[in-house]
Amino acid sequence: MARKGARSGARTRRRRPLLTLLLILILIPVGSVALHRFVPPLFTILMVRQAVAGHGIDYRWRSLERISPNLVRAAIAAEDARFCEHQGFDFDAIQKALKANEQAEQSGSSKVRGGSTISQQTAKNVFLWPGRDWVRKGLEAGYTGLIELGWGKRRIMEVYLNVAEWAPGVYGAEAAAQHWFGKSASDLSVQQAARLAAILPAPRRYRAANPGPYVQRRARRIQANMGEVRAQGLDRCVLL
Repeated sequence: MARKGARSGARTRRRRPLLTLLLILILIPVGSVALHRFVPPLFTILMVRQAVAGHGIDYRWRSLERISPNLVRAAIAAEDARFCEHQGFDFDAIQKALKANEQAEQSGSSKVRGGSTISQQTAKNVFLWPGRDWVRKGLEAGYTGLIELGWGKRRIMEVYLNVAEWAPGVYGAEAAAQHWFGKSASDLSVQQAARLAAILPAPRRYRAANPGPYVQRRARRIQANMGEVRAQGLDRCVLL
């Protein structure tokens, strides 16, 4: 009996470090999500990488109340029309993106279409590193579920608009509005908000001020869709 008890005790001691590690792996993401429910992120991995590359960091946090509703509608119109309806993942958009990418690959095109929601983009921007590897995508899914559960839609949108990159080294709606238009994020017009949303897929390539033909066309489409967002109440979970 004593020998059997000794073996059982040895197994328990061997399992203890594994259980401790598992507990830590669970508590770190849960704790960081809980913290950022109330505290703005000090920086993101992307900010650090861009700063090391020589772009600096212009990052100015503003509460959602100090950001124009036009930019909220522009982000929904451009990036995630079903933001208020889904629970973090838009499976219809993912399926369409996979089909479009398969067709592009067959035709020899290098253009890749994304199906990420604003919630997924926020999870990636705040907690993870840029990239498309499967480890990061798995972590992104976990963090997306956590912020949907712990933050709610208004906080997700608030963080998204504050940490998104809008030009090399420029992060957040306030810094973007000042950089491109010389005004506060609270004063953005419908057209300016649409132009900011239009450059989100490639903010280091395109300009929101004095834009080229592509951004002008995209901004016009976004501006038209912003009217639909407002008319159909697609912003109801964010704008009270």
